[in-house]
Order: sequence, then C-alpha cells, then structure tokens
Amino acid sequence: MSVKPASFARRLASAAAVLALTTSAWAVPETQFQPAFDQFLLATQGNDSAIDKSAEAFATLLKMEPTNPVLMAYAGSALSMKANTTLLPWKKMSYAEDGLAMLDKALAMLTPAHNAPVQHDVPAALEVRFVAANTFLAVPGFMNRGARGAKLLGDILTSPLLAKSPLGFRGDVWLAAAGQAAKDKRSDEARKYLNEVIRANAPQAEAARAQLKALTS
Repeated sequence: MSVKPASFARRLASAAAVLALTTSAWAVPETQFQPAFDQFLLATQGNDSAIDKSAEAFATLLKMEPTNPVLMAYAGSALSMKANTTLLPWKKMSYAEDGLAMLDKALAMLTPAHNAPVQHDVPAALEVRFVAANTFLAVPGFMNRGARGAKLLGDILTSPLLAKSPLGFRGDVWLAAAGQAAKDKRSDEARKYLNEVIRANAPQAEAARAQLKALTS
C-alpha cells in the first residue's frame, strides 16, 4: 500500500506534535529545577549540608514528573551521596544502593526521544549518562560500578550528540575524562582532554590549565 505525500506529511506533523507534548510533559519549570541543581552542584563540591537539600529537592520534583529520567538520575545521585552524611554502616549501604538503583532505572528509561533536551539545553540521553557515570566512578570499588561508569563516560565522548551540546557541558565531560585518564595513569589521554577544554575556551579553561600544569610538573 502506498502512502500519499500529503497524508505522509500530515502523519509527520502529527507525530512531531505528539513528541513535543510528550517532551514538555517530562520537564518541570526551570524555576524549580535550577535551585535543586544548584544544591546538587554544591553537594558534589563537598558541601555536606547541600546533600540533604539536593536529595529532598529532586525527590520532590520526581514526584511531579516520575517519568523524567533526568530528575530520576539527579535524585538517585543525590541519594547515593547521602551515604557520606551518616556513620551507620547499614544506612550508608542503604543510601548508596537505593541511589544506584535509581540511576539504573533512569538509564533504562532512555529512548531515542531523549536525544532531545528535557530540562537544559543538554540532550537528556547525555545528561543522564553523565550523572550516572560520575556517580558510578565515585562509589567505592567493592560496589562494582567503576567499569560501567567508565563505559558510560566513553559513550558520551563518542556520541555525535556531544558536539551539539552546550560548551559548558562539553567542558565538564572533557574534564571528567581527563580526571579519569589521569587516575588510570593515562597521562597523554588526560592532556588531550584538558587541551580540548582550553582550545574550545570552555568555562572550565582555567581549571584545565591548572590541571595540565599539575600533570606536567
């Protein structure tokens, strides 16, 4: 059976409209997302008081949009960081395992539709993978997430979506890749990614120059 061009065009338009509606349904307003994201960044920089705030904020947002994989990823990562806020071993494990399970779920939720941005200008497929990669690489080795974290980071670096992502996000990815390469004693690779940051004049250029200097000293 053949499809007439006009009919096909109408179907494409209809599909695009459905996708637009679906994408907007995933997102929460930036005025709500940004404060939670700011707390998350503080938490990753070692501000323990921001960990609980970030975890609570993203858990609240996730209740509003439970099918949003970006929210799921940040909520899971923030929950795993709560392991740093308690001295009780069983509670540490509970926070870490529950957070990692949420990250696994966020990754499983990804579809081709998530190649488009959901919360930021960053493609959701890359943002979720990056949050998961950073978290997997940060948890203790006995949790057996390091290899998967490294693979996710490699997938981001080779994704064609990365070149279309905001420069700030690309800088974060290159810095993370450089840090992991340096940790694994792959100095030449670390320099390559640090130079990528500098050549692109990304917001992280000064940090990259400092790391490059430390690497060569």
